[in-house]
Amino acid sequence: MNSVTLPFSASGVSADFSGGLCQPVQCSLFGQADVWIQRDDLLHPLVSGNKFRKLQYPLAQFSSGAEVISMGGPWSNHLHALGYALQQKGIPGTVLIRGGAWQQTAMQEDLRHWGIRIQYADRETYRRLREPDYWRQCVPDAAEQAIWLPEGGSDPAALHGVAQMVRELPFVPDTIATAVGTGATLAGLLAGMAGRGRVIGIAAFQGADYLHQEIARLLQAAGYPAYQNYQLLTDAHHGGFARMTPALIADAQRFVSETGIPLEPVYTGKLVSAVAALVRQGTIRAGECLLLLHTGGLQGLRGIASDSGWPGATG
Repeated sequence: MNSVTLPFSASGVSADFSGGLCQPVQCSLFGQADVWIQRDDLLHPLVSGNKFRKLQYPLAQFSSGAEVISMGGPWSNHLHALGYALQQKGIPGTVLIRGGAWQQTAMQEDLRHWGIRIQYADRETYRRLREPDYWRQCVPDAAEQAIWLPEGGSDPAALHGVAQMVRELPFVPDTIATAVGTGATLAGLLAGMAGRGRVIGIAAFQGADYLHQEIARLLQAAGYPAYQNYQLLTDAHHGGFARMTPALIADAQRFVSETGIPLEPVYTGKLVSAVAALVRQGTIRAGECLLLLHTGGLQGLRGIASDSGWPGATG
């Protein structure tokens, strides 16, 4: 039986899933492969997927008196989940969003509704926010005890929550496949697998080779060995971050139609499409048990045009 600890108030939301999050997948994209999916998109209606896992341990350490500051894009799943969780815990928050006030989204409207302060950062400033403590120059009124949470929630403590997910599984898969943004989820899966099997990461954007160093850094900072039993695919991004191709849309339509499991195009759609290609290529071996990690992020479907062909898009 799977038991998940909610680090914030969640009235009306059950945290006991009785093992139902891990489900077999029957989809023609995967042929006869033994494919399962961890439905972490079902963890919580607003704090779902890897966002729930990555926030679980950091949030438990936050006190109501210290402001939390973070960064993300105009449709950031991380900021959306963080904003709701902070509101539930009564913790003040400020977020630095890439772009400008001209680019309003439903995600930002939600943040304002939850009392989160929004500031904007141009691309150069946003890039520099990845430098240690540069954020203080952007939020000069932040108190000394303010807490910085990196992009995507990629704090070393985030790995513990992802690793816990692996321990909740009813079996140990031969391979776990996940979409990759900052690398924290992949690193957490390596921590949970503890040297067993392999982890395949599907980079959601171009130029992701640097993530090898980031994964190693996160593992070391979180106190885990330097696991190497993973493969990072850097050429399955379909043109770049948040880009879609006809092939990606076709794979998503087929998967959603046959399984009823929703996907979004930034991460989970690319995961499914890439794994389907691996099955066709024979990279997934006969008899190999493969687990897909559904990382949630479905709130982003509000930003996808309804006439794009993407299943479930409402923008």
